[in-house]
Amino acid sequence: SGNTTCTLRARQDWAGAQLREWYLFPETLPASLDPAPYASLDGYIDALTATARAQGKDRYFTYVTSIAAEQAYNSTGRTGGFGIRVKTDAVALRAYISESFEGAPALAAGIDRGAEILAIGQSSGSLRSVSDIMATSGASGLSDALGPNVAGTTRVLRVRDGTGATRDVTLTKAEYDLQPVSSRYGWRVIDDGGRKVGYVNLRTFIYAADTGLRQAFASFRAQGVTDVIVDLRYNGGGLISVAETLSNLLGGNRRPSDLMYQLAYRPEKAATENVSRYFTAQADSVSPRRVAFIGFEGTASASELVMNALVPFLHADVALIGGNSYGKPVGQIAVDLAACDDRLRVIAFAVKNAAGRGDYYQGLAPFMEATCQASDDVTHALGDPQEQSIKTALDYLAGRSCTPIGSTSGAVRAQSVAGDLRLLVPDRPTTEQRDSPGLF
Repeated sequence: SGNTTCTLRARQDWAGAQLREWYLFPETLPASLDPAPYASLDGYIDALTATARAQGKDRYFTYVTSIAAEQAYNSTGRTGGFGIRVKTDAVALRAYISESFEGAPALAAGIDRGAEILAIGQSSGSLRSVSDIMATSGASGLSDALGPNVAGTTRVLRVRDGTGATRDVTLTKAEYDLQPVSSRYGWRVIDDGGRKVGYVNLRTFIYAADTGLRQAFASFRAQGVTDVIVDLRYNGGGLISVAETLSNLLGGNRRPSDLMYQLAYRPEKAATENVSRYFTAQADSVSPRRVAFIGFEGTASASELVMNALVPFLHADVALIGGNSYGKPVGQIAVDLAACDDRLRVIAFAVKNAAGRGDYYQGLAPFMEATCQASDDVTHALGDPQEQSIKTALDYLAGRSCTPIGSTSGAVRAQSVAGDLRLLVPDRPTTEQRDSPGLF
């Protein structure tokens, strides 16, 4: 009360000024736009960036969030929810758990990858089938039914486990720290016919990932691993500094003069803001013969940066396995209005590799010299060599044939329990849901 800095109009004016100073696509901003008709800060930002969004350059990458919440997530993975990742089949009107997180309510209740959500309700007496929700209101209706990611929110889920057993489970959303490298399947060395293949699954690029990544690659190095699978299938991005760490751990055979990536700002900012980063081998770095990245539609931003960084050096010895990635060759800076706990994430720079490529707005698949189509097989655990994407990655690493992503050939068909599973993302995702899509 009485804080004029944090009135809606003051916050709108502040956000508009930051966009006009930093936005990567200033030519798309309206010459003038009266904030008065917009009832929220989000609504005004959406209106300012509408042209760039229509052009596919800013697909809701510019947004405002809480400073405190983002810092908590980037530091330890602190978030709130059931601790599940949800995928849906829009044709069959079905929903599945593709991942459950350690230390969160769902896994504690025995709900894990492969379980199907049959119905959702605020109580046992108000259960409504997933098929009915999706038929009536689509994916957004299902997201709404699961409720806000606020600790204390309770829902009853009717689930069918991998065994075929059906049960009703009451879950209450709670705060937990999302482990960026799972303590269950975050990394392992796979024996593929006598060849040692390193497998690492990175859920999100946050500071807490550093320890797990280094432990994984130290083990790979000690065991003489020369082929690596990096599973980024649900990784929507995060901190560029952590992307550098992963790239360097994969860059034991890179020279200090090898450019990893460039950050290119708009022309009037370029002289003072542009950044070039070079590979710096770490004590735990490996020198891979081949690298297979597993990715799908939720694989974005920092995940794509790492893949794109290796292409100019490994060429067809680095591949995208699974499906096309999201397509986010741009990055945000954080501009804070601390008095209001507002952090504006504004698209301010393009990300390019050593070959100058950074225009993959439609996904990385067309820019990779090698790709292999595969499904996200939720009937097998992550890290399991029999899971379809991992199995296909092993085939690629061994030089066995595969069907390229985007091929119209019928040689490869989804092997999951449903035909085409997609991550469930709300219309207004939280910071955690942007960097770890499908999270609830």
